[in-house]
Amino acid sequence: MTLFKTRIDREKQTVGAMIRLYCKLKHGSNGGLCGDCQFMWDYVQLKLGKCPFHDDKPTCLNCTIHCYKPAEKEKIREIMKFTGPKMLLYHPLLAMFHLFENRKKRAVLTTSSRY
Repeated sequence: MTLFKTRIDREKQTVGAMIRLYCKLKHGSNGGLCGDCQFMWDYVQLKLGKCPFHDDKPTCLNCTIHCYKPAEKEKIREIMKFTGPKMLLYHPLLAMFHLFENRKKRAVLTTSSRY
């Protein structure tokens, strides 16, 4: 694991680890992602790259903007519900950062912070 340069970098690394773990345990993938999980990973990176909060980004649970389409939102919830408890075993540092971030207050997007 590399050091995190930004909050978005850490979020990408955490969600990426969750998707890889989900794919490995649910779909039996070793070393790569199946097509569905690769789609989710690409979608997550796209959405995180366009996040208007930038480094003030809260966790998605605490976000006031829900930028995922309904189907992708449901899929990422499924992935997080399945992998969340397992992250402490497989990726304890990422899990602790994520739990800490979940405790922060919701960020509010102001008109001046939009791009």
